[in-house]
Order: sequence, then C-alpha cells, then structure tokens
Amino acid sequence: MTVPVATYRLQFRDGVTFEVAAGLAPYLQKLGVSHLYGSPIFAARPESEHGYDVSDCTKLEPALGGEAGFKRLSRALTSAGLEMIVDFVPNHMGTSENNPWWQSVLEWGEASDYARFFDIDWSRGRLILPVLPIPYGEALEAGQLGVSFDARTGRILFTHGNSRLPLTPPSYALVLEAGGNTMLGELGALFRAAGPAGAPPLQRRLARLAETPATGAALQAAASTISAERDRLHAVHEAQTWRLADWRLGREHLVYRRFFEITDLICLRVEDRAVFDAVHALLGRLLSARDVSGVRVDHVDGLADPREYLARLQTIFPAGAAYVLVEKILGPDESLRSEWPVAGTTGYEFIASLAGVLVWPGGEKAMTAAYRDFSGEKKDYAEVVSETKREVFSYNLAAELETLTAMAQEIALEDASARDLGADTLRRAIVALAAALPVYRTYVDAGGAMRADRALMDSAARNVRERHETGNGRAVEFIKNLVCRDVRSDMDPGRVAAFSIRFQQTTGAVMAKSVEDTAFYRFNRLIALNEVGGAPGHFGAPLAHFHDTMAKRSREQPAGLSATSTHDTKRGEDARARLYVLSEMPEDWACAVARWSDQNSPHARDLACGRAPTRNDEWLFYQSLLGAWPAPLVEGSSWRHDPHKLAELCRRMVRYMKKATREAKQRTDWLAPDLAYEAAVCNFVERALSLEASAGFLEDFIATARPIWRAGALNGLSQLAVKLIAPGVPDFYQGAEFWDVSLVDPDNRGQVDFDRRAGYLARLSQAAPEALVSGWVDGRPKMALTGAGLALRRRHPALFAEGAYVPLEVTGTRAGHVIAFARRRGSALAIVVAPRLAFSMLRGTDRPLVPARAWEGTVVSLPRLARPLVLEDVVTGQIHEADDVLDVGHLLTRFPVSVLEGVAPGPREGSQAG
Repeated sequence: MTVPVATYRLQFRDGVTFEVAAGLAPYLQKLGVSHLYGSPIFAARPESEHGYDVSDCTKLEPALGGEAGFKRLSRALTSAGLEMIVDFVPNHMGTSENNPWWQSVLEWGEASDYARFFDIDWSRGRLILPVLPIPYGEALEAGQLGVSFDARTGRILFTHGNSRLPLTPPSYALVLEAGGNTMLGELGALFRAAGPAGAPPLQRRLARLAETPATGAALQAAASTISAERDRLHAVHEAQTWRLADWRLGREHLVYRRFFEITDLICLRVEDRAVFDAVHALLGRLLSARDVSGVRVDHVDGLADPREYLARLQTIFPAGAAYVLVEKILGPDESLRSEWPVAGTTGYEFIASLAGVLVWPGGEKAMTAAYRDFSGEKKDYAEVVSETKREVFSYNLAAELETLTAMAQEIALEDASARDLGADTLRRAIVALAAALPVYRTYVDAGGAMRADRALMDSAARNVRERHETGNGRAVEFIKNLVCRDVRSDMDPGRVAAFSIRFQQTTGAVMAKSVEDTAFYRFNRLIALNEVGGAPGHFGAPLAHFHDTMAKRSREQPAGLSATSTHDTKRGEDARARLYVLSEMPEDWACAVARWSDQNSPHARDLACGRAPTRNDEWLFYQSLLGAWPAPLVEGSSWRHDPHKLAELCRRMVRYMKKATREAKQRTDWLAPDLAYEAAVCNFVERALSLEASAGFLEDFIATARPIWRAGALNGLSQLAVKLIAPGVPDFYQGAEFWDVSLVDPDNRGQVDFDRRAGYLARLSQAAPEALVSGWVDGRPKMALTGAGLALRRRHPALFAEGAYVPLEVTGTRAGHVIAFARRRGSALAIVVAPRLAFSMLRGTDRPLVPARAWEGTVVSLPRLARPLVLEDVVTGQIHEADDVLDVGHLLTRFPVSVLEGVAPGPREGSQAG
C-alpha cells in the first residue's frame, strides 16, 4: 500500500468535469499533494449535484466526460506525478429512469434478474413508490396520472407529472386492447403471456409497428383512452409490480431499505457475491488499469457486514496497491475496528481532536449560562440527543421501525418465553436501545458479537432498564439478545441474523439523522463543536488529552485522512476556527448578542406560534454570521462599498437559516414546512444584513468581530500546522488552501477560483513572511504554510508514514497557550509550535501574529537528540540552533506558527540562536 503524501478533495459537477480536473493537475502538483481525491464519478441521476445517487455502476458519468474524459484525466495526473482516489458508493443507488437495474425491477418485480440486487422485502407485496405530491386517489381524480407510448423502445409507460414508470409487459394487454385495433389486441394477448425473456422481442416488434402512421396513431389513441378513463387507468395501475403513493407515506411504510430517510435512494445487497461483482466491475477495471489507486468507501455503516465487504473489496485491487478509506464516524471513545483491512477513516475524528485543543474549557460555564439566558433552552446536550433520537426513529424513520418491529414479533412468536411481547412493547424496546447506543452501530456478524459489541449492547440495555424507559425489561433483553445473536439453537437463525443486520444498519441512520441533522441545529451553545464526528457536550480538553489522542492515532491509523473541511462538514474549517474563539470570551459574546438582538428587534415578527426567529435560532444566526463573513469584507469599510458581496452573504445566510431551522424540526421541518415561520426568519436575515435597515447593527457587529476574526485566522493556521505534521494524511478540501468560511452544503460545494489560487502560489516564493502576515486577509499565509508543509512531507515520506509522535514540554507563563510536538524517525525530525487560546494575547494588534513580548519567556523543551540541534523554519527559512529549548517568542516573530525541519548540524548562513 502506497500511503499518500496528502490528498486534495475535488467535487465533480457544477462546472468541474474530468477535463477541468485534468487542467488542475499542474497546480495540484505544485501545491504538493500526491493524490486527487474525487467525488463519485459513476453515472448518476441526470443533473445530480453530488453523484451519490448513482444510476449505473457500469458507466462513468457522461456529463463529466465519460470514459474518454476520465482517461485524459488519468494521463494528466500521471504526467504530474499524481494518483487518484475515488469516492465509491456501495450502499445505495438512485431510483431514476436511467437506472437500468431499477427499471427492470419495476417492470418485472420479483421475477427481474435484478430483484435480489436491491434490499427489498418481496414478502410484503408490491413495491410502494412514495413519489406523488398528493395522495394517489386525488392524483387519479385530478387527471395527473396517465399512460404513454415510447415509440423508440416499444415500451408503455405510466406517467405522473414529468416522470415515467415502466409498465410490467403483461399489463400492456390492458392498453393495447383498449383501442379496438385487432392487430394490437392480438399483440396484447402475446404480451399477457410473456415473461422477462419473451417481452423484449415483442417490444421491438411494437416499436416497428409504431413506425406505420396508422398503427402509431392507434397506439396513441389507446394510451389516450386509458388515460381519460379513471377506472381503466386505475386497473392498469393495480396490475403493476409497484404502486404509486403520496411521498409522505415513505416516512412510515416501505418495503425496501433506503438511504437514511431519502426514499429515492434504494439500498443494495452487496453482501450477495453476484451483486458485489456487478456493482464493482468497472471499479475493478479502473484499479487494474492503475487509473485509480485508492477507494473511499461511502457510508460503510450501511452495509450488512462491513468487515466482510472490506475483505472482499481488497480482492479486486492489484497486488500491493490497496489504499482504502472508510467514511466512518467514530464516537468519542470509539476506535476504528482493527480487524478491518483499511488504512483508516476519512478523518472526522481529527476535527474533534482539534476542537478539543482549540476550545478553552474554562469558558464552558459562562457560555452555557449565556446561551441558556438568551435562548431559554435549558436542556443539556445529552438530553437533546436522547430526545431527538426517539423523535427521529419514531417519526422520520417510522418505516424502518415498523420493519424491525414486525421482524422481532415474528421471531418472538417462535419463543414461548417471548411470545407474549406485543408489537408496542417490542417497538418501545427497539427505540430505547437504539437511543441508548452511544455509537453509530455495532458490528455483530455471523461469528456473533465481539467483546466490544457485547459491552456496548449490555451498557445500552442496562441504561434503558435503569431509567425504566420501556416498562418491560424482558423486551429489552430480548431485543439485545437478537442483535447479539445470543438465542436458543432451535430459533430460526436466518430470521435472527436478518433482524441483527437490519437493526445495526438502522442505528447508523438514527444517529445521523437525529444527531448530525437535528440535535446539531437545536443545541446551539457553541456551534463550532456541532461538527460531524464531534461531541458538542464536550467543551474543550486538556493539552495532555490532545497528545494522547495523537499518539493513539499514530498507532491505530497513521495512514487515515486528517480532515478539517469536507463536503459533509457543517461549516468550513476557518469558520469553525473563528468560532472557537468565543470560548475565550463568553461574557463579551453574551453582551454583544444581547445588544444586537435589541438592535434587530424591529425585524422579528410575532406569529401565532410565537416569536420568529426564536431566540435559539437568533443565537445560531449571530454565530453563523461570525463564521461565514467573507474574508474580503473583514478589514476597512469594504463591506460598505461592495454591495454585491454583502448581498451574496445575505443570500448564503438566508439559505443556511432556512435549512438550519428545518433540520432542527422545532418550528418547521422538511416533511411539514411552516412557510410563515420560514418567511419571517428569512426576512429577519435580509433586514439584519441590509445597509439601509441595519447600518448600526452592521457597524457594531464588525467592530466586535474584527478581533475575533484575527484570532480565528491564527486558530486556522494553528490547525493547519497541526494537520500537516500530525499522524495521518492531510486532506485538503477544494479551495481551502485559502480561508474556508463556507457553511453547510450546498454552500460548501460552490465553484472555486483556481486561477487566482494558482497565481498566488506562483508568486509565493517572492513574498516575505512579514508581507504575508500583514496581508493575511487574502489567505496567502495559509497557502504559504500549506505549500511549505507539503514540501516537507514530500522530502520525508517515511518520517510522516512511520515516525513517532513526540509531545514536547512547554514551560513558562504562557505554556498553556502552545501546542508543541515532534515527529521523529532516525535522523529525520519535524517540529510544530503553534499558538492556542491566543485571543487576549492578540489584543491591540491588527494581524494574527502574537507579539513576541506577549510570550513572556515561554520555551519549548526539546527531546534528547544530537547537539547542537539545527532546525529550519519551512515558511520563513530562518535557521534556529538550540541545545535544550526553543524560545517561543523568538520562534514566532515573523510568522504566526512554526513548522521546523531538522537539518544537518553545522554553520549555516543567517543562523540564529533559538
């Protein structure tokens, strides 16, 4: 396995094609990454914004350039010395008209060759397709449904709106016999008796007949006749393998497994070898051709048996070329399973580690009090999560809960000691156990529960019983034993295994939708902590904890990604870095929010359901605005003279607040939007960001925020320095080599000005460190640090792949404000010295650079190495010679952070004592 030096995540689509990516290869090579890490490249739903709704695993996306375009991209990357990692989606596919497997299932149901490809429970009758905007009966009466004939393919289709669904060919007879045409009626009789093998020739024959004007007209007349007659149209509908339904029905009743709560993403059964082979055939060819050298497995927790899947995935790689990452969100005390044959995760836990070290624990009490006083929210984070898990599982994921309850009840009837457990009792036990589980899922497989899984389930069950949540401890024990497969030998092992798998697949969806997509928008104390993989209930951590976490990372996944921004993060890395600063000034922030709320009170509205926005949403708004404020509008009065940038910020904030309030599911939501509340919130945002309506607020906000933005920029550089040198593979999200103050998607998927970045990169070697720092707003200090750090990694790949992690002791008055550690392998050495919690130390400055005097003699003690130790700062080029310590004030005179490379001892021009 070749470990990348660094990866660069590129979002295909929205103007980024394979051709565009090929043109970026020289820039990425000069920046210093080794791998382009691309979003899904396989054929997806037409006009897909992201590619995760794959429609055809056997083709590359035509809109991106298809196979020819991808080959050109591959050649361009090879010429630049780069390789490619692809984001692969094995869990689900999109149910679009251009998905041939899905279309076959719609035509033939369980008789389709692809019926077993999808996770469908055929014992529960027809496929329910919840796609209608209104109930089926209303759509039928309103004439919104019909049939049509596709003369090109000879297929007859059922229509609703602009969508078309294939009729099962035996039902063609109902249409063909309606026009009174003898020839078509005879053909209809043949269709009535046709099976999957016999129908295609008949469809081709029908297409040829349609070329005759008279027959074509007769076919269209028959389709029109059926469409116009409600009873006959309904009869055609009832003859299908599927039935249309109001989209709201998908919440509570489905016969197939979906991705989270998205009903048009149907899950695959890649645990079946034939399905696996079909889904991975093209990926295997790309790997064999060396066009792809690594794979990021999307949503590994959705798979029936992740360990088995990952082992099978390794078999399609050429020998020695397997670099596999899993999109796996680890809980606060959870480790990546050591038995999985992967390099690591995509790095969400790394973000949580940075949050721990850059947030001041001492600010928790005051920040909590400020949040509660302003918002009126009294619940702690654990209470909010427990509440949202139950809500989401019982309501949004009611279809999944219904399935699990029915499965458990069928098994209970086989057991004399459990047969009296009713459906409601079992349902409550399932919800309670899922809510008590502290991780996304367990991994019980055919071999039974491993020690870690058993401990998790035992703890969850004990928690439920102690809180008397279900009123029936036997039901809790019964469900727990089913999950762990601890059952009597005479019980049906197939049913037990099916329940265990489905429960584990579902808890990941429960966690994702209730925590990431609900609790993170309700508990707004400090939203920098509300990040994928984060734990908002933990408000900072001691430095020692950070060092312990990095040492553990070095042991467990030295080749996993170290992410700071991704396409799924709730906000960009530098927006988050700004918000960390609030932990250092909670009282000042509370006063500022109270003042701004008074200034903006004329923009709030009193609705029948209460104030809009709520105080909680308003608290969220000010933090989000602080994080998302564009860097070009930070200094001077440019915000007054650039109405276009201010208007664009307003559009971003309106879109964000609409999404955030829906995700919170308190005053509005996706399933039942409260349009009046949403309109009031959008009006509030628009008025607050209007020069005409709120100039006083904007002046006050910017004056208050400027020192926070400077401290946030310093935090951003510190987290970058740590990412570059810490254990793991640094991952860079598109465009984040400049300040990334984006919000949650779609804000973070916008177009990137690569020409501007390439121009800055080309001129960086001519820029003095002082110039970079004084012009910090444009992002050049971040790019300079990125380029220098990646060059260091390229010079010493073994150091970063295998080197030890060595925490460095810091002493002096400001010792608690420094992150210092080394990576060491043989004679190779790299050291990071980066500020933390420096808001007060920057007071009175106009740059994100702590004045040397503010360090008050703080020093970093060095590990025992050859003396004298000669170190070169990779950004400034300064040489530092030291025997025992490095003076932090001297080290950080010219640039906000220091990344040092060990060099051969001896006299060097310009050397300076450390």
